[in-house]
Amino acid sequence: MAKDVIKVDGEETVVREDTAKAYRGTIWALISVAAFVVIGAILFFTFFGGSLGDGKLESPKAIDKQRQ
Repeated sequence: MAKDVIKVDGEETVVREDTAKAYRGTIWALISVAAFVVIGAILFFTFFGGSLGDGKLESPKAIDKQRQ
């Protein structure tokens, strides 16, 4: 059985190779999900932040009346 070293809480731990791959895969999955959430929040506040801050929400009907 092949052994591999992973860092857990700052300490190096010797584990089996499949356990090390699963551990690294889990870490990368969590990082990917966190990055997705951060990017989603940035996009949300970029596109909708202006309407949240100005205090007035207008319906499409009201916008059409202003154009005329």
